[in-house]
Amino acid sequence: MANAKLSSEDLVKVAVAALEDIKAQDITVIDVRGKTSITDFMVIATGSSSRQVKSLIDNVQEKVKEQGVRPIGSEGLDSGEWALLDLGDIVVHVMLPTARQFYDLERLWQGAEQSRAQFSAEPGSEQE
Repeated sequence: MANAKLSSEDLVKVAVAALEDIKAQDITVIDVRGKTSITDFMVIATGSSSRQVKSLIDNVQEKVKEQGVRPIGSEGLDSGEWALLDLGDIVVHVMLPTARQFYDLERLWQGAEQSRAQFSAEPGSEQE
């Protein structure tokens, strides 16, 4: 079933699970459908070190490839301060805390629906 196309929502779940596997911090999913034509979702997470940032992106890449999804590209793996993985329907950003605070993508996309991954994993536990 490697050729079956995952829905954007299922691809987000695969990416979030891959980030959680390696203990990403503060995982946020932003639904940007209707706000930009670039992608449907942005997944933002924090890594505690440059090495972890790279490992998190590598793990997401590995897990989506297992589902038959070919990443379009990646950026920032050399510095490890902010790495990005473009999966087409979703873009995964993993940053060090200082970069995440400085660029504040959540504020930039504040008109879009955002959810914290740790809450979305438990049905019925939505937080307001």
